[in-house]
Amino acid sequence: MNGHLALLGDSILDNGAYTEGGPDVIAHVRDMLPAGWRATLLALDGSLIGDLDGQLSDLPPDATHVVVSMGGNDVLMNLDILRLRVRSEPEALMKLGQRVAVFGSAYRTAIKRLVSLGKEMSVCTIYNANVDTKAGAEALGFSTEEAAAALVILTAFNDAILRVAFEARLRVIELRLVCTEPADYASTIEPSVRGGEKIARAIIRAFGLSASTGDPSRIYF
Repeated sequence: MNGHLALLGDSILDNGAYTEGGPDVIAHVRDMLPAGWRATLLALDGSLIGDLDGQLSDLPPDATHVVVSMGGNDVLMNLDILRLRVRSEPEALMKLGQRVAVFGSAYRTAIKRLVSLGKEMSVCTIYNANVDTKAGAEALGFSTEEAAAALVILTAFNDAILRVAFEARLRVIELRLVCTEPADYASTIEPSVRGGEKIARAIIRAFGLSASTGDPSRIYF
C-alpha cells in the first residue's frame, strides 16, 4: 500500500532552520518511509493552534495520513503566569486552570476539524525541552526555579492534549519520552538533527510503518 503523509503544526516538525544544514524532520521521515510513500511538510515554525486552518488549506487531496504537533507556542505565550501576582496558591492554580481550559477548547476545535477529514491521524504532546539546566532556563529568561515551575505548568497543558486525543481515539506520540537528552535539542526548545531523527522514527512507528519494538500503551475508558 502506498500513502501520503502530511506534517502539520509548528517547529517541532518544521525544524530545518535549526539543523545547520543537516537533515530535518521531514528529511528523516522521507528517508524512513516505505517505498512508494510520500511526505509533505505543511508545519510552519512559530505557528499557533489557530494557524492550523491555514495549513489545512494546502493539504494535498491525496494525503492519507496526518501527524500534527501544535500547542507549544501557545504554551510559551501563557508562561507569563509564572510572574502573575496572586493572593494565594489556590488562586494561582485557578488562573492556570482557566488558561488550560481556553487552550483545551482551541485544541479540541482544531482536532475536530482534522478528524472530520477522515485521514489516519496522530498527534504529538509537547516535549519538556531543554530547560532543566541553568543555561536552558536563562535562554528563556527564567530562573532555574521558574523553569522547574514551567515544566509543571506544561504538564497541565499536555493533559488537555491527551484528553482530546483520547476522546477522538487518536494515536499519540509522547514527545516527552522521545526527546529526553540535551543532544536532542539544537537550542532550548528546538529539535536538533538527532532530535528530529527520533521524532521521525516515532512518527513512522505510530503509523505502523516500521517493525514494532513492542506493544504500545493503550488507554481504556
